Amino acid sequence: MGRAEERRARQRGGRRAAPPNRSEQVREAVAPSTADAGADSTAGAGRAAARRAAKGRGKRGGAAKNAGKGRIRRLFTWKKVLGTILGVCLLGIGAFVVMYMMIQIPEGNAAAKLQSNIYKYSDGSILTRKGEINREEVDLSEVPKQVQKTFVAAENKTFYNDSGVDLKGTARGLLNTVSGKGAQGGSTITQQYVKNYYLTQQQTVTRKFKELVISLKLDREKSKDYILAGYINTSYYGRGAYGIQAAAQAYYNVDAKDLNVQQGAYLAALLQAPSQYDWAVATDTGKKLVKARWNYVLDNMVEQGWLDKSERAGLTFPTPKDPKAAPGMEGQTGYLVNLANAQLEKQIMKEQNLTQSEAAAKVENQGWTITLNIDKKKQAELEKSVKSQLTSKLDRKKRKVDADVQAGAVSVDPKTGKVLALYGGIDYVKHFTDNATRTDYQPASTFKPVILAAALDQGAKTQDGKDINSNTIYDGTSKRPVVGSDIGFAPENEDDHDYGDITVQTAMNQSVNSVFAQMGVDVGMDNVLKTAGDLGMDTEGLKAVPAQTLGSMGASPLEMAGVYATLDNHGKKVTPSILKSVDHKDQVVDLPDPIGGQVVSKVAADTVTSVLTGVVDDGTARTSVRDNPKRDGQQVAGKTGTSDNNKSAWFTGYTPGLVTSVGLFGESAKNHSQVAMYGAGGLPRVNGGGYPAQIWATYMFDAIGKVTKFDLDTKEGAAVQKSNSPTMSDTPSHTPSKTASSKPPESKSPDATTSSPAKGDEETSKPPVTSSPPASPSNTASGEDGGEEDEGDLFGE
Repeated sequence: MGRAEERRARQRGGRRAAPPNRSEQVREAVAPSTADAGADSTAGAGRAAARRAAKGRGKRGGAAKNAGKGRIRRLFTWKKVLGTILGVCLLGIGAFVVMYMMIQIPEGNAAAKLQSNIYKYSDGSILTRKGEINREEVDLSEVPKQVQKTFVAAENKTFYNDSGVDLKGTARGLLNTVSGKGAQGGSTITQQYVKNYYLTQQQTVTRKFKELVISLKLDREKSKDYILAGYINTSYYGRGAYGIQAAAQAYYNVDAKDLNVQQGAYLAALLQAPSQYDWAVATDTGKKLVKARWNYVLDNMVEQGWLDKSERAGLTFPTPKDPKAAPGMEGQTGYLVNLANAQLEKQIMKEQNLTQSEAAAKVENQGWTITLNIDKKKQAELEKSVKSQLTSKLDRKKRKVDADVQAGAVSVDPKTGKVLALYGGIDYVKHFTDNATRTDYQPASTFKPVILAAALDQGAKTQDGKDINSNTIYDGTSKRPVVGSDIGFAPENEDDHDYGDITVQTAMNQSVNSVFAQMGVDVGMDNVLKTAGDLGMDTEGLKAVPAQTLGSMGASPLEMAGVYATLDNHGKKVTPSILKSVDHKDQVVDLPDPIGGQVVSKVAADTVTSVLTGVVDDGTARTSVRDNPKRDGQQVAGKTGTSDNNKSAWFTGYTPGLVTSVGLFGESAKNHSQVAMYGAGGLPRVNGGGYPAQIWATYMFDAIGKVTKFDLDTKEGAAVQKSNSPTMSDTPSHTPSKTASSKPPESKSPDATTSSPAKGDEETSKPPVTSSPPASPSNTASGEDGGEEDEGDLFGE
């Protein structure tokens, strides 16, 4: 068959003909019968038609898709994309050129913008005005060369070689501003000077463009020395000091020309966070940070060749001198103003994502009208109480230790979070550190309610699986090793007293260390610290170890007032606030609500409150508080605490409508180090149930007004009247602990055996109940403080 015939055969039968190179015999052998061929031809024709139709549709669809892709490719050719990018760049360059031509270096007006801040009591009456400008400019030639270099090393190592701007940092700052992330980009000394002296701290794109243009122009028109002089003369260093001369006097009581390199490095380091880094008020964390910054500055100087390596090795940190208070800040005023400024700065930092230094510059002497929550009457009553119950009884001439006693107190409304009264120290002019907000002393046993709150809130169980509540029986043997911890711990009770099997309620009343150490392990120290953080304590960086059950972390009266206010507020978070309102003609700041969400359950918080009424009625605070003649039936919950070798003593307590935390701190009058208060006021030891509880009671029973009762959602604790007391014959819930307590700790000598006391010892160890008020402090602090502990013997500093 020829090719023509093959084509005709395919057309007739719809079947593909055999390949031309196949033999005729093969085609005949595989060819179907005539009948089958006809059927197959019909079916094949249908299939062929379907294939052709599908192919046609595919071609049409493919053609449509290809046409769409073609249009996209024509729109986004690499030439067009490149042209667009170049066009945008040219447009940006053109806009920048126009801005560069239009924007001129303005007149510096930093001093003119500074105005007095006005501070008011809650009733609107004036507390004080603060705003006298402490600034004195000096020529750069009067500042030692190495001191000049400390600022360059701290802020801008390339200062002498750059064009005045950090393009990468500026671009990052612009992006952060556009995206709402605030000031997170770096800048040069020139840019910081321009921002401080010529512009504002506003985080806007326009201001950042102006800063860029003015910085470039200033760098072209002025010398580097001119810019550096302007920078160090206009920067804010804290303590109300603007400029290096004022800072040198404020921190070292010398003129700028007499500063040495290590002092200069400290002042340069301050500019990052002047309030946080001020040595006089810095926390332990703040001191570590500023020391690290100080070392960073000096190391950079060595790297740049501005300081000899051997000279650097011999430099020691230059501790600044105590600050001098500005006029109008005497008495408690300075403490109130500083806390108000600190809380306002914190909120500005949060809202505008500013650095601490930038926020401080927006608050200090910027024309604010700041109304405080301070109640003038309650403030006066608190000051009067401290004087009558403490300072009037201290005689520095008769007893040297009396000069080392410092008092701090904070009073908070638990329903609103308002700080109604605050006592920061004897006088802001005489003692700059605010005892109400300092966090360098241990809260001791005032931390025990936090452990109980964690146990109740999380439904914790003892080692043998029994629920922890106010009636749970624990082994109160002194020095009994805790069970269930990888870290050995065997705390001693006050006076090494053995209580044997006691309820949690009694353990709280008598402040029994061994019980709460075991409870902390039972709950899990991670859980305890989490609850502490939820209640308002600063737990960042704390190790979750059993020793924390003794309150070995740092805390302030302000912090502890917030913790107890949260318990008083049925578990809803209370963050004490001194700010009632803030007003400024150019700035708006929204103050946060001091009342937050539920951080522990209502039942848990109310049960802790119920238990804490027992501390007042049958525990370590009974003489100063329960039997106080002014109590008049007022229901009170609270806890005493005496810490580390009698270096601090506390009473934090509350009624349904008012919370007050009082702390006494042993601080050396010579060098401000922590010291013991043994013998102060002529007493063997200053306990929480002594002076702190007396200050608390004298103030509170005058301040609360009408008698009130707690409205508690609990069936446990001393505040709940029971039909019968728990039976002590029940099997104790601490079997593993009790087994361990029969043996002395391995680290102790045989004579330190911690076996349970005899019955007679138990009976005589319980303090007698008395209905008569104390005749003098000596009746309450030397032995009437019941089970109050001295934890310093356990873990010194």
